[in-house]
Amino acid sequence: QVQLAESGGGSVEAGGSLRLSCNVSGNIRSVRCLGWFRQIAGNEREGVAFVYTDSGRNYNDRVRDRFTISFDNTKNTVSLQMNSLKPEDAGMYLCAADTGRCSGLHAWGYNAWGQGTQVTISS
Repeated sequence: QVQLAESGGGSVEAGGSLRLSCNVSGNIRSVRCLGWFRQIAGNEREGVAFVYTDSGRNYNDRVRDRFTISFDNTKNTVSLQMNSLKPEDAGMYLCAADTGRCSGLHAWGYNAWGQGTQVTISS
């Protein structure tokens, strides 16, 4: 089993930056990729970015060039650096682990989830 715990959310003005972190524990060797998802109450989880534990990453076009995802395998932490934040970036951000073939930005393949951290952006 894999456990995930997010931190780093908060409130920021539009144009500002936040850095989210997610500590990964448990059977880390089983993890193929790690992703960050955004969810607004009542809506589906939107894939924001994902990173393979060995190499490679990809982004939702909406955040490309503004967000950076990284995995530190010495600290077992996946981070999401968010710059130039926009009001539409607000929501609950969840970290997830995929121990299968990696479904990328699609939530259906991820089988372990954190509790989430809230991001609020004021205009």
